[in-house]
Amino acid sequence: MFSKLQQFFDKYLHETAENKAPLQHRLQLAAAALMVEMLYADDQVSEQEETKIRQLISQRFELKSDEIESLIELAHNEKHDATDYFAFTSLLNKHYSQPQKVKLVEDLWTLAYADQQLDKFEEHLLRRLADLLHVPHQDFIRTKHKAQTPSA
Repeated sequence: MFSKLQQFFDKYLHETAENKAPLQHRLQLAAAALMVEMLYADDQVSEQEETKIRQLISQRFELKSDEIESLIELAHNEKHDATDYFAFTSLLNKHYSQPQKVKLVEDLWTLAYADQQLDKFEEHLLRRLADLLHVPHQDFIRTKHKAQTPSA
């Protein structure tokens, strides 16, 4: 069964005759969707995590507030359904540079630590996404440490 996030991908991220969204916009939506998935990895969304994801998405991407809210709502509704992360990561792998993918993994770690604790499900999801994004283990660990000790 298709998840709503997969339908979101098909509607907004997959280039079709009716979807002529610029590539940069589609890439931003794909990265933001992975961030939203991270938000719900542990089934507990704190106020700090909600604030942090909106802050990160607003800083990093040029998405409309309704797109951000739709992503967050879709993830909340679909948090128990399996998502095909490959659909998102393959788009990012095709068009993101290695530094961009490493920065995305760093942002995902920042979200995972937004509530000051790392859940095993968050770490598992991050490992999967880093692998799918072809981020080397040393960068995976470096970004983890960087997110654990954010600069003041």
